[in-house]
Amino acid sequence: MAEDRQDSARPEEENQFRAARIDKLEKMRALGVNPYPYGFERTAEAAEIEQRHSGLATGETSTDRVAVAGRIRAIRNSGLFIDLHDQTGKIQIFSHKDYLSEAQIQLVKLLDLGDLIGVKGLVRKTPRGELTINADEVTVLAKALLPLPEKYHGLADIETRYRQRYLDLIMNPESRETLRRRSLILASIRRMLIDKGFLEVETPMLHTIPGGASAKPFVTHHNALDMQLYLRIAPELHLKRLLVGGLSEKLFEINRNFRNEGLSPRHNPEFTSIELYQAFADYLTMMDLTEELISGAALAARGATKLAYGDKEIELAGPWPRKTMAELVQEKTGIDFLAISSPEAARDAARGIGADVPKGASWGHALEAAFGEKVEAGLIQPIHVTGFPRDISPLAKGDRHDPRLTERFESYINGWEVANAFSEINDPLDQRSRFEGQMKERERGDEEAQLMDEDFVTSLEYGMPPAGGLGIGIDRLVMILTDSPSIRDVIAFPTMRPKA
Repeated sequence: MAEDRQDSARPEEENQFRAARIDKLEKMRALGVNPYPYGFERTAEAAEIEQRHSGLATGETSTDRVAVAGRIRAIRNSGLFIDLHDQTGKIQIFSHKDYLSEAQIQLVKLLDLGDLIGVKGLVRKTPRGELTINADEVTVLAKALLPLPEKYHGLADIETRYRQRYLDLIMNPESRETLRRRSLILASIRRMLIDKGFLEVETPMLHTIPGGASAKPFVTHHNALDMQLYLRIAPELHLKRLLVGGLSEKLFEINRNFRNEGLSPRHNPEFTSIELYQAFADYLTMMDLTEELISGAALAARGATKLAYGDKEIELAGPWPRKTMAELVQEKTGIDFLAISSPEAARDAARGIGADVPKGASWGHALEAAFGEKVEAGLIQPIHVTGFPRDISPLAKGDRHDPRLTERFESYINGWEVANAFSEINDPLDQRSRFEGQMKERERGDEEAQLMDEDFVTSLEYGMPPAGGLGIGIDRLVMILTDSPSIRDVIAFPTMRPKA
């Protein structure tokens, strides 16, 4: 069919093809056919038929009458042979006058690539050895009014793939597999946590005070209450309130966060994370849990913990190395930031190795900048980076041995941060002091510094047990576990600028 050899039809051509299909639609109605019925009862899928009849002899017809449904992806010999695809694979349909009525033959002639149909008939194996259904009944389930891209080249245009994800999924089995693996990864993490006694909870998406992370929020307005609200940047402070309340000693939430930041192959303004808290644990417990969750997700999605990402091979099985931020910087640059006491000297040292350090940056910000410039991109194999400075970690408990640092780690894979965890602050006076420090950062122009959340501090004054907390970015993890180069590949509907 000439219309279906178009890979990217011009608008006038598309209108022509659509008009031809609408004409066929009307002819179907004239035959008494409803091209959009209410349902279809199927009894088998393509893969199941393939498995069930693997031993069928060539040229033999079985007594197994099945009902299948799917999308037409190929039509040969004026409809005599149809390739029907469902979610499990392909099955060939044989549409012959020996088995179909004259009215059904006329209906088959009105079918196009992309149409959804249901078929009933006996299973046979052709002389060429292909499992086929001898159709004795064909039901139109949805007449497609627009042509699919040309089947041999699939859908290659990146913009179209992301804007019209439904078309991408129809044409590209790799896209379907990626999103299905995403589901397996989420299910694996959820199952492991529930098996460990964690309780899944839900917390608000609309916050009166943006908190729980350092990021610029999206702002919205509640008409009935006539008040400004923020899409949440993290669920942390609400989850800790539940820990204070004793809802459970182990809590987790898998859900969306929203950060009003730039777009890149690794950043989308809305993203999925898992955040969890465990009472009477610390950040060391969270390291073990991170390794278990990620390696378990790899087994669920790929069947192995060693996998390829691009041209690199990554081993996700634990235990992972644990090194401090200062230690890693010293290994790369020879500079020991722990031996530097003044912010001025730290800024000079970081600038000396090419790091971009703002005027007036603190000692901790200078160390972080040096780490980002010289270390981060090279952390290909999994590693827990510990020893985060206190002044960039407003929600993490102070280090037991060095007051400049906190008990916080970030886990890196392929040079990307995929997890962030703390020994959580449960001292309300310490937490208030940290928030006050963040407010001073905001006064100096840092729009991402956190605000004072009086109610959260009040909750801590009723007593929160010592706890470990962990957040894992699901989208980046799925990128690694599915060998996807862009975050848009692993999000069904990524954020994009509308077409003019």
